[in-house]
Amino acid sequence: MKYPILIHKEDETEYGVTIPDIPGCFTLGDSVDDAIQNVQDAVELYYEGEDIDTPPEASDIDALMKDPDLYTEGGFWFLVDVDFSFLSKEVVRVNITVPKYKLAAIDRKAANRRKTRSAFLVEAADAFKLSTYSI
Repeated sequence: MKYPILIHKEDETEYGVTIPDIPGCFTLGDSVDDAIQNVQDAVELYYEGEDIDTPPEASDIDALMKDPDLYTEGGFWFLVDVDFSFLSKEVVRVNITVPKYKLAAIDRKAANRRKTRSAFLVEAADAFKLSTYSI
C-alpha cells in the first residue's frame, strides 16, 4: 500500500522522513534515496512486538499537503510502498534443506522440550530476535 511521507532536511542534517499515518514512526537517510529506502525498516521496527493484524489506512496525499501543521519548510511529499506482510500471523508450510545429522539433533532437542520440529525452529528463530530489519 502506498503511504504519503514527508521528507525534510535542515542544514547539516540527514534527510528526515515523517510518516503521518503512523504517528511516532520516522526515519533518516544520508540521501533522499536512503531515507526512502529506510521507511520499510522503520515501519517494521515501529510495529515490532505490537499485536495488530491490519495496517493503518493511507491518507490522501492531497489532504495532507494542504495541512499547514504538517508542512516543514523545504520539505516535500512522496508516496512510498510499505509492505505490511510482516504483520501476518498466517502459518505457512516451508521446505528446507538440512544435513541429516543436524535434523536428528533438532528433532532430539525438540522432543526433549516436548515440541514439534516446527515449534522448536520457530522458538529458536525467536531466540535470535530474527526480523526483516536485522538480517
